[in-house]
Amino acid sequence: MLQIGITPDIWTYNTLMHSYFKSGNPGEAYKIFQDEIILKKNISPCHATFNIMINGLCKNGCIGNALMFFRDLKQQGYDLDIVTYNILISSLCKARMWKSMMSLLEELSVSDHEPNAITYTAVMKACFRRKHFREGLEIFLEMKSKGYAYDLFSYCTVVGALLKSGRSQDTYSLIAHMIKIGYELDIVSYNTLINWHCKERKIENAYNLSIVAKERGLKWDAYTHTILINGLYKSGDFDGAQRHIDHLETTTFDSLVTTNCLIDSLCKFGHLEYALHVFRSMVVKDSFTYSSMVHNLCRARKYRLASQILLSCIKAGFKTLKSDRRAVVKGLSLTGSKKDVMRHKLRIQTAKLLFLRNK
Repeated sequence: MLQIGITPDIWTYNTLMHSYFKSGNPGEAYKIFQDEIILKKNISPCHATFNIMINGLCKNGCIGNALMFFRDLKQQGYDLDIVTYNILISSLCKARMWKSMMSLLEELSVSDHEPNAITYTAVMKACFRRKHFREGLEIFLEMKSKGYAYDLFSYCTVVGALLKSGRSQDTYSLIAHMIKIGYELDIVSYNTLINWHCKERKIENAYNLSIVAKERGLKWDAYTHTILINGLYKSGDFDGAQRHIDHLETTTFDSLVTTNCLIDSLCKFGHLEYALHVFRSMVVKDSFTYSSMVHNLCRARKYRLASQILLSCIKAGFKTLKSDRRAVVKGLSLTGSKKDVMRHKLRIQTAKLLFLRNK
């Protein structure tokens, strides 16, 4: 541009800085801001310039630098808009920097700007994440009183928080309000409620609710099936969980994701033998199925069995994770002999060669 006599304007630099941030080069973006905009003083930055800088720094993990940059701008007398505050508040929430977020929120309250729906939603989610349900619900009610519209996802967030805090009556009141103002519950909303019934060991209620969802034309997704199967398993109905899995295999539904989630849950809750039973009964497996079993068997110090499953994974033509291979070798070296380790490595190498030959 400079060579052909075109003078860059502020949007040229904005685009260039945004590109640097997107490519993971926050230092180069900041250099453009300092050298080309601030030092030369022939181009005036706009709100978008500041927002690109702050958002880019936050997205690249430099939240502390973004906060200092924000403070410097305020000290220099630049007018910052609500979008700038929202970017920082949202980023601080995601980084779990609670005190900094609350401090910035207080600054916003005494500024000339009014918090909007984005501000309230970010703070509300941060409250729920820290299990400050009362404060989160207060923010939700304040937002409603000011007439801001919530989307369905935000309502589901509040429903989930109410259920976690044990306020079932308030939950149903909120759902009734959602339906009254015209929201149609989607499968995510139903999954949240089904999950709550399963946690309360009310499996019959969970199934009844899932049937209601189906009658309203909603299709069960992998999470619906996983929640129901986990609910049956946690209530001790292993046969019922297996029947549900068997039923999935007779339908066109891809049950692999659901079964993988179940195996991982069974392992985490200490039911390794039943997880192995489900694993061995599976007709179709993928790399995640094998990896989940290997990882959890290593955690249970069953390294020989983990070695066998790792070997069967390679024979089936799936790639294995380096962390899984390392965990098995380390476990065998701790509990077995050097010969066991060498035998394992030889079997793995042979399986790889045979697979490549037959490919």
